[in-house]
Amino acid sequence: MKGNKGSLYDDLKRRILTMELDPDEDLDEVSLSERYGLSRTPVREIFRRLEGEGYVDIRTNRGARVIPMNHSTLRHFFLVAPMIYAAIGRLAAQNFKPAQLSDLKDTQERFRAASVSGDALSMVLENNRFHEIIGEMSGNAYLQPSLGRLLIDHARIGHTFFRPRNDDMRQRLQMAVEHHDGFISAIGAQEEDTVVDLVFEHWELSRENMEMFIAPPGMKADALVGAS
Repeated sequence: MKGNKGSLYDDLKRRILTMELDPDEDLDEVSLSERYGLSRTPVREIFRRLEGEGYVDIRTNRGARVIPMNHSTLRHFFLVAPMIYAAIGRLAAQNFKPAQLSDLKDTQERFRAASVSGDALSMVLENNRFHEIIGEMSGNAYLQPSLGRLLIDHARIGHTFFRPRNDDMRQRLQMAVEHHDGFISAIGAQEEDTVVDLVFEHWELSRENMEMFIAPPGMKADALVGAS
């Protein structure tokens, strides 16, 4: 596939968020250059841009890799995520612009449509964009980079949330859609406390699903049962 710098940048972000590229996976500069019809210099520029945004780690003499997830990063994620989301939500209610609220509504409709059709890829990307917009509404140069980094791991840890396997998970997904509607309404009315309450409800829903991904139920020892 031939492309350009923009498509390589967008594709790498999408593939990292959706776990098509695994955490810690090496990024092959040569093959990407060939695939996108680019010289190696612009590919390196994209790697540096993605490193600045938290998607990629560049190691001296070892090249670029997808940003890892390990025990330390997961612990830090669960510790600070609700605090960052709550601060962002409160500032968004104070500072949003009408055009941003319109963008948030449009993104929510795409997310809703994807949830109805079962399009997991679109759900991941539109959900990520929904929360990015709330970050932009906050207008805070200190918190926005932290939010961006959180959203990368939030998408990666919680990606199974958008592939519900049973009725309980489907109900949880519907609840997430309703939470988004609540965010739009509360931000539009500048109801800061309601936004913060919704942040913690939404976080609890996400946390439970992420814990299910990290610690899935045990497998039945079918081979042993059959041999007895």
